[in-house]
Amino acid sequence: MPSSCDSLMEDIEDMVSSSDPTPHERQSARKSIIPRARKKKELLNEELQADSLIPGTQKIWMKTWGCSHNNSDGEYMAGQLAASGYKMTDDPTEADVWLLNSCTVKNPAEDHFRNSIKKAQEQQKKVVVAGCVPQAQPRMDYLKGLSIIGVQQIDRVVEVVDEAVKGHSVRLLGQKKDGGRRLGGARLDLPKIRKNPLIEIISINTGCLNACTYCKTKHARGDLASYPIEELVERARQSFQEGVCEIWLTSEDTGAYGRDIGTDLPTLLWRLVEEIPEGAMLRLGMTNPPYILEHLEEMAKILNHPRVYAFLHVPVQSASDSVLMDMKREYCIDDFKRVVDFLKERVPGVTIATDIICGFPGETEEDFQATIDLVKAYRFPSLFINQFYPRPGTPAARLEQVPAHVKKQRTKELSQVFHSYNPYDHKVGERQHVLVTEESFDSQYYVAHNKYYEQVLVPKRVEFKGKMIVVDVYEAGKHFMKGKPVEESKPFTPSIAMPLQKGEVSGLLQEQKVNGVHVSAPTPSPCTFSIGSNSLDREMLKKIGIGLALAAVILAYIVQRVY
Repeated sequence: MPSSCDSLMEDIEDMVSSSDPTPHERQSARKSIIPRARKKKELLNEELQADSLIPGTQKIWMKTWGCSHNNSDGEYMAGQLAASGYKMTDDPTEADVWLLNSCTVKNPAEDHFRNSIKKAQEQQKKVVVAGCVPQAQPRMDYLKGLSIIGVQQIDRVVEVVDEAVKGHSVRLLGQKKDGGRRLGGARLDLPKIRKNPLIEIISINTGCLNACTYCKTKHARGDLASYPIEELVERARQSFQEGVCEIWLTSEDTGAYGRDIGTDLPTLLWRLVEEIPEGAMLRLGMTNPPYILEHLEEMAKILNHPRVYAFLHVPVQSASDSVLMDMKREYCIDDFKRVVDFLKERVPGVTIATDIICGFPGETEEDFQATIDLVKAYRFPSLFINQFYPRPGTPAARLEQVPAHVKKQRTKELSQVFHSYNPYDHKVGERQHVLVTEESFDSQYYVAHNKYYEQVLVPKRVEFKGKMIVVDVYEAGKHFMKGKPVEESKPFTPSIAMPLQKGEVSGLLQEQKVNGVHVSAPTPSPCTFSIGSNSLDREMLKKIGIGLALAAVILAYIVQRVY
């Protein structure tokens, strides 16, 4: 007996009976078929699908490593993307695109950057990279196929991200020039999202005049290129109109500012001081010894100004002249001491922060001991200790290296010397004016700074944020003091306008309240297009584009139905 699976037919075509239509008849019948109109719900699904592919509608997570210059670049990139319609998110898992803004100073920073790229790719995220690593080494294997934004091309971040969303790879690494002269970088009036709405970071120049043998940043940022004074003053003015109460000046070397455009740092600082409201403060960035030496008199006067922090970051790197020569630092240890001694004499209480590299190639025990003696003598309250890392392509990477265990031991020994003293113990009992600008890492306090940019922790009371208050110092630690607010004193508001909300875009047209009067900030968004007397932003243009696309789909069905 045959099973139910047995077939008596040799081919499936045998199933066609004589009553079925012939192939010719089936072909003729197609002419009378009328396409059925799709339901509205189906059209809606297509709209959502089309919208997800349109650049400007995605979520972006951005991570920045490195210096305050890099952080300023990151703020500008975030502002432009947000103004263009993208949504910035703090959650990397929900983002469609990861924008990774790198630092090339040390190996660990680049390792974190490389690992983040790998993690993004594993999670099927679109990746766009920026900062000093890809600018200096765009041909690295792990950067293949990725879109790159050069350090002077941050004003084109929207273009690059748009293309990355579409699956294209774009690399913009060129230098900005005007009549053959290298410019400082992208415009300063671009939209930005400040990480802290109370603090504006202004890059006054990019690059430097040095040729330090260990430095990879020079490969990325290049030679000195300064912004004109008027542009910097205007940026500061706009920042104060948006409620900022503290400005940081940053660059690879602020002391060299203006040498390429016929001016200098003191000239810029005196102009900026004129714009600072009462109670607001200006903080200077890092300056190398060679370029500050000729401006010591003026710098002392500026650091004594009530609206300028008496704080200066002057890297020494080593107290050995032979090591400094191998580094090509262009100064000797006596030059550094002259800067520090002069400022300590003319600016009582001034804070000098410095950097030291442990284990530079050729550093002897005698060289290192000289550095230990320097730290013991000056007891720097802020000291950045770095173990030497040979960076690819730098002259120092080709020198004979100090053994790794020796570098590690010297770093540990210098750290122990630094932690052997408490720089603020003598300030317990002092009454100080402090400016409150941020929240502590543990979220238990607000962080304020006194005239010398020393960190003072104060009670976390909402009315203190962005205000100048008076405190009595009752406790001191290695890196901070704690202050008790003086009850009879009232918080002073240094800002001339309400600060922007966290995540709000700076530089866009918006109503603000200045001294109780509503005014409109004069800076329109560069992402706005004027057509006649009307103004259409990019988001509106996207919606119009989607509508036109849907209309084209419907029209295609109508044409098919008619013809």
